[in-house]
Amino acid sequence: MQQNSCLLILSLSILLLPLTFSDARKDALAGGWTPIKDIKDPHVMEIAKFAVDEYNKQSKVSLKLDEVVKGETQVVSGINYKLVLKAKDGSAMNTYEAVVWEKAWLHFRNLTSFTLVMD
Repeated sequence: MQQNSCLLILSLSILLLPLTFSDARKDALAGGWTPIKDIKDPHVMEIAKFAVDEYNKQSKVSLKLDEVVKGETQVVSGINYKLVLKAKDGSAMNTYEAVVWEKAWLHFRNLTSFTLVMD
């Protein structure tokens, strides 16, 4: 009887194991983009401010960050932040997509791209 119970538990474990791992893989695919749940998180806001400040330096403009609309992260050698943000250019409010690569343990950030999003 005990041998049959062990065999049943082992068989069920083997059958259910792939289901367990398939759900985990849906949530975080290696290299895939994951939505940021709290776009008002202080670190996300800091990344957005860095993106606007860096773009201003590189382009010799003076955009002012208004808000982060949405964002995603991607695990690479560090983290890529893809943020959709609103910023003022003088009196005009525009939407931009910024990608920032961060390696927090090295205190490293790099603005990978910053593009105007056409509505």
